[in-house]
Amino acid sequence: MDVTIFHNPACGTSRNVLGFLRERGIDPRVVEYLKTPPSRDEVRELARQSGGPLRDLLREKGTPFAELGLGDESLTDAQLLDAVQAHPILLNRPIVVIGDKAKLCRPSETVLAFLDDAGA
Repeated sequence: MDVTIFHNPACGTSRNVLGFLRERGIDPRVVEYLKTPPSRDEVRELARQSGGPLRDLLREKGTPFAELGLGDESLTDAQLLDAVQAHPILLNRPIVVIGDKAKLCRPSETVLAFLDDAGA
């Protein structure tokens, strides 16, 4: 089973989720998204795979979210994608992808149910 985690090693939640995956015997593809940011299309696809709006994948705390005015609900996905491309820290983490589904795994225990639902 192919599993990918969009990971920030400085984030405790992200480290915990990676640990849960490895405890289950899963060796995921680890994308340190601050070093290797996903493309606009990849971020758009993550939102689609998660089943929610792109806005749900944005992180407010510890990011330029407020100073960029990203709380403005009138902003389009294209504008949000522009912001994520300029500031990858805006992408919340960890996002885990299993097959054709993605999930923001906060709190970290969320990944356990996601794995169970995926049969992993």
